[in-house]
Amino acid sequence: MFKSGFVTIIGRPNVGKSTLTNKIIGEKLSIVSCRPQTTRNNIRAVLTKEDYQMVFVDTPGIHKPRHKLGEYMVKIAEESTSEVDLVVFITTPQSEIGKGDEMILESLKNSRKPIFLVINKMDENPSELVAETLQKYSQYMDFAEIIPISAKSGKNVDVLMELMVKHMPEGPKYYPDDMITDVQERFIISEIIREKALKLLSEEVPHGIAVEIIAMKKDDRNRYHIDANILCEKDSHKGIIIGKGGQMMKRISTYARQDMEKFLEAKVNLQIWVKVKKEWRDSSFILKELGYKE
Repeated sequence: MFKSGFVTIIGRPNVGKSTLTNKIIGEKLSIVSCRPQTTRNNIRAVLTKEDYQMVFVDTPGIHKPRHKLGEYMVKIAEESTSEVDLVVFITTPQSEIGKGDEMILESLKNSRKPIFLVINKMDENPSELVAETLQKYSQYMDFAEIIPISAKSGKNVDVLMELMVKHMPEGPKYYPDDMITDVQERFIISEIIREKALKLLSEEVPHGIAVEIIAMKKDDRNRYHIDANILCEKDSHKGIIIGKGGQMMKRISTYARQDMEKFLEAKVNLQIWVKVKKEWRDSSFILKELGYKE
């Protein structure tokens, strides 16, 4: 019997949704950052084994939106729960259920899908706090499975996988065996650049940036030539992104190129420019151009 189905990983920003997806698939498909609201789109990652295929939807964190981009992120995250076979609600150890988690749990209460409670970052917190969190959340609603994990180290992720397979329905193979994601290469390339910028830039800049790929070509020597723009909202941000003597831009480009070469398995010639697009996160036209609108 072959099993297959769709799994959504849902939770507040910065609880480890992308880290868990990457750990399960074994590839870096979703960008990972210490900053919240890193993921902006639903990213489908495909895991195919001999007797099952699971398609994971890594969603943006659900939060109170402050602009049109935020509204889009929350909308697609909430919609993902109605179209899947299993919902994995992920949170972190805490003594009380916060307002963010409460909002998500309320939206899941009427779901007919199995809902897992996953407490992430168990290695980074006292075992007493992990146990207290498990107890508090299990009293809030009836979960199909409850499990503490460490997405970063991989602890208990294999147990989580076994439980997910157990709850998967019998079904067809939706994607070819060698396919690990349904997003285009260009999207992953743009996310690699955005991840490096998120990690290297100062606190006030990152959420105000986006990346657009202008050109991506492969020559006859198996070398990629990639041109990209980093969009920011303020002239002052442009100076921070470029850095003194262009040093920050050089660091972003160097780290991004290294990850691109691993992903594409080829040499990469990368050129990045910085452009100011004031209040782009509230511009329906720019959001659509960047792929954030249906």
